This record gives sequence, structure tokens and C-alpha cells, in this order.
Amino acid sequence: TTPAVVFWQWVNQSFNAIVNYTNRSGDAPITVNQLGAAYVSATTGAVVTALGLKSLATRLPPIVSRFVPFAAVAAANCINIPFMRQRELKYGIPVMDENGNRLGESANAAKQAIVQVVVSRIGMAVPAMAIPPVIMNSLEKRAFMKRFPILNAPVQVGLVGLCLVFATPLCCALFPQKSSMSVSGLEADLQERIRQLTPETTTVYFNKGL
Repeated sequence: TTPAVVFWQWVNQSFNAIVNYTNRSGDAPITVNQLGAAYVSATTGAVVTALGLKSLATRLPPIVSRFVPFAAVAAANCINIPFMRQRELKYGIPVMDENGNRLGESANAAKQAIVQVVVSRIGMAVPAMAIPPVIMNSLEKRAFMKRFPILNAPVQVGLVGLCLVFATPLCCALFPQKSSMSVSGLEADLQERIRQLTPETTTVYFNKGL
């Protein structure tokens, strides 16, 4: 139902907003008002996206409509993470040389970090939200599931949990926590500063967040 979609997407995206904020990269300060605006933007955008996809599901075959929640979660991650980490995109995140010496802040590094986190989060959702719908679509046609419909929920939860056990650590490991990029990919002024400070540095490193 629409109220159920709104409520559970709001709960899920509120949890995600907390995770995205506490696992961000960089040390740019953020005020309570800015944090509140980021939270409202992230959760509202995600809920509206989910409702839009839900309205499309009514015109899709049953098996396709089962993947609408995954599409909503994937789209929500593309909205929630950048909003909760928008200060990084504006002010940049610290970049360091191979010895851990801070060289400056880069918004380009922040963009790469956020893209990597978005890809990881969507990857985590793929097994848990793509495999169970196919299995449940087959099981629900079986006689024992028709006789015991109460099994539907625990079986789905069990399948999702099993998938997450493997998907979460695997997708966290897709990109190294200490990510890197070429100096040539940084902003022009930061490139010039690095050439003056440490001309031998060709690669910078940064914490991508989670």
C-alpha cells in the first residue's frame, strides 16, 4: 500500500542517512540546519522516487513488479548519499601522499569517493533484492506455500538475510577504504600546490567513507 511504502522507505532512508553521515569522509564542519536540510532532501527524494516507481509497477508483469523495491533502493542510494555528504562535494575531502602527509582538500576526490560508495551500496542490495523475488515467485506457485501462506514472510526474510551475509562484506571490499587517484585528476590549483610542495608525488590517497 502507499502508506506502507512511504513509512518503510522513510524508516529505511532515515537509517541510511545516519549511516551515510557517520561514515562520511573529510572533516568539513556542518551546522544543525545544514544537516537537517540534507536529511529532509535525502529522505523526501527517496520516498518520492519509491512512490513513482510503485505507480509504474501496476502496469508491469508480476515478476517485474517484484523488482520495483530494488529499483527504489538503488535510486534512493543515488539521492541519499550525495545529499548527506554534500559538504564534501562543496569543500572537498583531505588528500594525502603515500606517507600520510596532508596535501589539501579536493572536491574531485570527494566525487570519486561518493561514486564508489554508491556503487558499493547498490551492489549490496542486488543479491538480497534480486534473488529472493525470483525464488519467491516460484515458491508461491507450489501447493505447500498456498496451504501455509504464513511461511511467506519468514522465508523471504531468511533469503534476504542469507544474501546479505555474503553481499555486505563482498561489496564493502569492492573499493579499498584508502582510495587513490592521480594528481592529474585533481583541481588545477591543488595540482600546482602539490607540484610545489612534493614534485615527486604522482598519486594521492583519501578515505572514501563507507
